[in-house]
Amino acid sequence: MKSNYKNHFLAAIILIITALTSCEEQTSIGVEVLPAGDLITTMNTIQGNIRSFTFSEDSIRTDEASKSLLGSFTDSVFGNTTIGFATQFRLYGFPEFGVNPKADSVKIYLYYRIVYGDTTTYQKFNVYELESPLDVDSRYTQSTDLKAMTSGLKIGELEYKPKIRQDSTTRDTFYQLINIPLDISLGEKLINADSLNMINNDVFLEYFKGLYIETEKQNGRGGAILSLEAVQQGSFNGSALVLFYSNDSVRSAAGGDTSLIMPYIISTFSARVNNISHDYTETPFYHNLNSETVQDSLIYVQAMGGLKSRIIIDGLTSWKDSVNTAINKAEIIFQIDTVASQIYKYFPPWQLLFTVVDEDGKEFLPKDYVFSPSFYGGGLRKDYTYHFNITQQLQEIIDGKTGNNGFYLTPAQKNNEANRVILKGSTSTTGIKMIITYSKYTD
Repeated sequence: MKSNYKNHFLAAIILIITALTSCEEQTSIGVEVLPAGDLITTMNTIQGNIRSFTFSEDSIRTDEASKSLLGSFTDSVFGNTTIGFATQFRLYGFPEFGVNPKADSVKIYLYYRIVYGDTTTYQKFNVYELESPLDVDSRYTQSTDLKAMTSGLKIGELEYKPKIRQDSTTRDTFYQLINIPLDISLGEKLINADSLNMINNDVFLEYFKGLYIETEKQNGRGGAILSLEAVQQGSFNGSALVLFYSNDSVRSAAGGDTSLIMPYIISTFSARVNNISHDYTETPFYHNLNSETVQDSLIYVQAMGGLKSRIIIDGLTSWKDSVNTAINKAEIIFQIDTVASQIYKYFPPWQLLFTVVDEDGKEFLPKDYVFSPSFYGGGLRKDYTYHFNITQQLQEIIDGKTGNNGFYLTPAQKNNEANRVILKGSTSTTGIKMIITYSKYTD
């Protein structure tokens, strides 16, 4: 019985070793038994057939972004970007102002942690009360005329120089504060509101529709874009409008100091909208912008509804005539020009998107992204490149299932960051390249 068991065990070991040996040799044996020319695997690097151009982004959505933006920045290469911010403020609770309340002052507190640009230049902010309501369920774009939604009467202003301060141990960035005093008339409006205007937030937002903070355009170089931490999250209370007031109880206390406050908060249910304008008239690419006539050795990509690159890969449709072609891998690679982009001064976007253009000119993400975002790629690498795997999308073009209408390279975070980057274009010897590995079967 034991002998039988040992024999069976020995036979099993031999079978496993044979199978493993066969697996190791399978690839070469398979090729040898095929007739010559039946299977060809090739790797091609394509550069000459790729063209690139710089285009303006279509007007992007700017409502309820994870971080709202504010400021004016004149970039030495990308020109001027100026951003304003409008928001609703909601009741923190039903206000109980006490007997004979009096508004002492009212201020808006805006917090931020990220500054993109120059921290040595002053910004000028103007504040207006909204007369037209914002709707949290509506779509707003960067071209929305937020100032036209106000009375046009300025109720606050501030000249402010951005700051950055980090924890010396953790290197984490501290919250920084913008404190803008507002006209007392707004405080009086809030403290004198009828109780019926404060029974819930829907009614209150009809009474007080919110504020618009306008940034004056930066003259000359400098300025910065601030990423506002507007919304209350966890233990962080978020940005807010704060009314300071007194009443009979406070006034009768020893010293009579005002010590009462009433906050009006920005929550996830508050409509928050940016308007964004760009001025490229003084930029090196202005005369070729939105044109496919002249290629530049550099291409420009910018968030905030700024710039994107149109990429055209010629010759893909000719592969349709090559039957039984299987794309094993297709990777397109973009190289940052680290000198022109000034990467240590202006950090590039962490993530870009390589999108497909359909017959109607609309953009959509390629099939490879739908299959797996990590497989698709697009993240910034240590060698300052962006790699995109577009294997499935390229196969569909070759198979004739979709047309070859070109692609766009855009920032992944379009409305909540200010980063930009300069890439080496298709006419650069170290610029865009696509590496295709494919197998071709012939009858």
